[in-house]
Amino acid sequence: MNKEILSIKEWAVEDRPREKMLLKGLSSLSDAELIAILIGSGNKNETAVQLSQRILFSVNNNLNTLGKRSVKELITGFKGIGEAKAITICAALELGRRRAHTEPEVRSTIQSSKDAYLLFYPLLCDLPHEELWIAIVNQKNKVVEKTRISQGGTSETTADLRIILKAALTNLASGIILCHNHPSGTLHPSVQDDALTRRLCTAAKLLDIRLLDHIILTDNGYYSYADEGRIDE
Repeated sequence: MNKEILSIKEWAVEDRPREKMLLKGLSSLSDAELIAILIGSGNKNETAVQLSQRILFSVNNNLNTLGKRSVKELITGFKGIGEAKAITICAALELGRRRAHTEPEVRSTIQSSKDAYLLFYPLLCDLPHEELWIAIVNQKNKVVEKTRISQGGTSETTADLRIILKAALTNLASGIILCHNHPSGTLHPSVQDDALTRRLCTAAKLLDIRLLDHIILTDNGYYSYADEGRIDE
């Protein structure tokens, strides 16, 4: 049978737009395949990809020109494009236009314990209870993600190494910075704080991930395990 008369569900998995995206990434998809994902289906004579190809052909394959088409023009110009699909296409192109005018997010770079303290301070400074957070950094010590691991009472919180390491692995971390607050105001680490630092440092090393620091934060200052030379002890 000829692919042109098959529904997308009958295509080879690697040729279906959604499956192809999952297997090979967004960059592997053509403009028509991306639009096909947006509209979801074609009409009785065309697959979603074929309909998308025809839409693009009508604007000489120029996405800027397509972005100028109104919802009404898309509905009246193409069988199989109703109001919902036309709105989806217009909304996606508008998002692309807005993204082009948006400044890339500037990632914080952690070069010292003070940088780490300032990163977490807005998140933890006024809390009446303890929270445990991690910052995940890349090879250049730029922060990729900040994640809350747990929330506890007024005197302690719990830490699950599996949750910490899962977050690190998911974000391809080169390093981790651990931070929790002491609502009591004391900067002295507890026995539990020491044990967590040792356990996480050991576990992270097995995965070739560095524990860069463990910050204990209060409203008036911070304690740094790295500054105290206690990360690799």
